[in-house]
Amino acid sequence: MEAASVQGDSKPLDARDPSAALCDLLAADLPWVREPSPWHGLQSEFVRRAAGGLLPLRSLWPAMDVVPAAREGRLSVELVSHCWNYSHLLECQLGSLVAHAPREVDVTMTVYFSREDARTERLLELAAAERVEGVTWSWRELPKELLFRRSIGRNHAALSTTADWIWFTDCDVLFGDGCLDGLGRALQGRRDPLVFPAVERLTSLLEDEALGGAAEPRLRQPEPGLEFVEVPVTKAKGPLQITHGDVARGMGYCRDMAVYQRPEPAFAKCREDTAFRWLLGTQGVPVEVPGVSRLRHISKGRYTGTASGSLLRRTVRRAQDWLRHPG
Repeated sequence: MEAASVQGDSKPLDARDPSAALCDLLAADLPWVREPSPWHGLQSEFVRRAAGGLLPLRSLWPAMDVVPAAREGRLSVELVSHCWNYSHLLECQLGSLVAHAPREVDVTMTVYFSREDARTERLLELAAAERVEGVTWSWRELPKELLFRRSIGRNHAALSTTADWIWFTDCDVLFGDGCLDGLGRALQGRRDPLVFPAVERLTSLLEDEALGGAAEPRLRQPEPGLEFVEVPVTKAKGPLQITHGDVARGMGYCRDMAVYQRPEPAFAKCREDTAFRWLLGTQGVPVEVPGVSRLRHISKGRYTGTASGSLLRRTVRRAQDWLRHPG
């Protein structure tokens, strides 16, 4: 299937051009987005089971027929985050780029956001005025219902990227000293469709108080005293999906799965991450990337609901954390 075109006059913010303005709405530039369906829930379950290997349905979607080209020299890398009520994490992510600017790769930092998240909008306006050599800022506004299905923005980024590689990530990932330059070296000549850092550094599950953040946003480093532990990574999970640019442009991000290209009334659980790997036919290949860290947080700010529902999610997350890291 031919990739859907991505058009529009939205303009990335260049860190060397602090007068640049936030880009316009992109809703009209997403022709693949489907209307909500009464069969949405059923479709989601079928796709989930297929991607989990329980149903033999792979032939219903186009095969991964892109042949990536090997690229060497000074590479370009696009980083893609979504932010809804996570500006206290995003300010650390953007702060890590300011503190550890790349010298050997050209980086575009793309953030999908909604103006209804006022603190995130103020943070992006602040960051746009920050000059960082080798970094281009790109802020892309979506109506919140489109932002709530993360694969909509990721698909737009995949189809529109001009980068050699595109790293689909989350706001809680930090790019430490030498991280992006090390990534550039690790990607020299590679033709893998999907790679991921072999190791990441994780905090324990943190409450919002430990993460810091003032009333007004600022570009900053994480709170002092946080402890990080190195943990091996076994697959290209949601925030660590580093995709070859040719594959992204040719396949999109779950482009042909209508169930993952629908607006949502609240932030949807990101099951499309598994589907993306399934469509590519790989869990990814580990590569050595230094300085990848993640701020693990107990509070899921992007989700809405009752106090009892929030308490239940926090309890489940603590139980999951104990099972995965009993020490």
